[in-house]
Amino acid sequence: MAMKQTFLMIPILAMAACTTPSFQGPFGVPQDGAVDTAVPQPTLDPTPPPPPPTNATTVDQFDTTTAEDREEAQVINASVTTSELGTTIASLGPPTEPGIWLKTPLVSALTPGRATYQGKTINIELRPSGGAAGSGSQISLAAMRLIGAPLTSLAELRVSSK
Repeated sequence: MAMKQTFLMIPILAMAACTTPSFQGPFGVPQDGAVDTAVPQPTLDPTPPPPPPTNATTVDQFDTTTAEDREEAQVINASVTTSELGTTIASLGPPTEPGIWLKTPLVSALTPGRATYQGKTINIELRPSGGAAGSGSQISLAAMRLIGAPLTSLAELRVSSK
């Protein structure tokens, strides 16, 4: 019986040795309301959307793209030649990084492209993820909303460059 109690104590002691856990609320934001103020990512957009406010808690507050940005992302010019890059599985990326982008191992440099999810195609900025070929991708909150993917899902995207 003493041996059984010892084994039961091991996980408790291991957890006690950990640093203080920081519970992440919706969208990866710590419950205390602090938002990561990371350095802005390089972008092709000459006027990128601003970062969300530090007190953002809702999807609408985190998505700082303008109506014009969203419209532009949805206008697909069929005469523009694209090159199919492949398919990737994408999860929601950091909601504090504004814009309409996809971080993916399918590109090695910042480039304009398109992403298609269940028949819905949008123009998107392709950012290199630095991940190994075949590893997953991250998609921005604004882009995920535009393609109609549930924010908690893993979206299978067909990706092409312009």
